[in-house]
Amino acid sequence: MATVELRFSALPEHVRTARLVAAAVARRAGVDESVLDELRLAVGEACSRAVALHRRNGVDGAVKVALTEQEKRFLIEVADEAGPGGSADGAAGAAPEDEDALGLAVITGLVEDVEVGNGSEGGVIRMSWPIAPASVPV
Repeated sequence: MATVELRFSALPEHVRTARLVAAAVARRAGVDESVLDELRLAVGEACSRAVALHRRNGVDGAVKVALTEQEKRFLIEVADEAGPGGSADGAAGAAPEDEDALGLAVITGLVEDVEVGNGSEGGVIRMSWPIAPASVPV
């Protein structure tokens, strides 16, 4: 089980890098090319949500992305450090809960196997995709 971990400052400009790294590692792990665009979008949404939670809550910690190649699945976990449940206090503007709900709706529309939960320091979004079986040379 190989794992790549990425940590970045909660800045919007780092989300693109996370998407590119996730797609490259997924391709290498054997995720089917036909779902790489959805994977990129889902990772982008999850990372953007984590960045927004950090900024709304005034948290300076890093967004963490773990990319794990399992036997038959490719797992991506995006974790924030925005506190228990990643809840915002609402002081940053209009309807942050609506923005969170929209981002989560996009993710669940793109990924069949998704779980939203809490980690030790904030929220965690776990997503996984099947790995295509390796072709056997003849």
